[in-house]
Amino acid sequence: MKIGFIGLGNMGAPMARNLIAAGHDVTGFDLAATPEGITIASSLAEAADGAEIVITMLPNGEILRRVASDLLPHMSPGSILLDCSTVDVASARTVADQTEAKGIPSLDAPVSGGVGGATTGTLTFMVGGPDEAFATAGPLFDIMGQKAVHCGPSGGGQAAKICNNMILGVTMIATCEAFALADKLGLDRQAMFDVVSTSSGYSWSMNAYCPAPGIGPQSPADNDYQPGFASELMLKDLRLSQQAAADADADTPMGARAAELYAQFVEAEDGAGRDFSAMLPRFEGRSRS
Repeated sequence: MKIGFIGLGNMGAPMARNLIAAGHDVTGFDLAATPEGITIASSLAEAADGAEIVITMLPNGEILRRVASDLLPHMSPGSILLDCSTVDVASARTVADQTEAKGIPSLDAPVSGGVGGATTGTLTFMVGGPDEAFATAGPLFDIMGQKAVHCGPSGGGQAAKICNNMILGVTMIATCEAFALADKLGLDRQAMFDVVSTSSGYSWSMNAYCPAPGIGPQSPADNDYQPGFASELMLKDLRLSQQAAADADADTPMGARAAELYAQFVEAEDGAGRDFSAMLPRFEGRSRS
């Protein structure tokens, strides 16, 4: 396929390289990044020219809406806009309405797996949009990732991503709280892990991404909490979940509290630039008051 790729940062660049390695003709565009190994266009219009699929990987919904408006006049009839950004559900649906009005289907397809998954081609895609467009993009999902789940109409991919990450944020906080409590009760961390990881407290945060160094599988905790998934990104996703909850009139008290705690951690403490599991040393040094 001939592909335009807009947004060549830490995630977009390795995704584009994997498509190139698989034999696709990729032309990229980014206002700041010019990564090696990718043909760089001088404008959005040039990147979109003749592309069968235009992929975007952008920071937020406002930028996505602006880029989509600028792209659409230059996209070919029958092409597809495939957005892999994590943005608010309302923006995803607004862009879908824009593209539909132009006769160009769009897919919202946020990813899970981080920079490591983007590099190794093992991302998971959560996809909203038309069945036919999802089928057309399927071979690209197979190159860039290990799994793509069709989550329904436009906006479904973003909805799945923020619901998933709201659970992740809440369970990571609970896991870190529990380790800090176990320490103060004199419970050995390994003993706690051995019980919880095989008991009703089982979770991905405990079993696959344990925030306690030296316990369980290798995780960022074993690398001084250098980010696999940065606290800033968790805060972004939690805020998106609360924006969606407000729009849908959904009661999400745990999600709301998790967003407050990560905001405090990132903006008023030392969480910026650290993995989201660095909540554990935060709780270790705090008393109940």
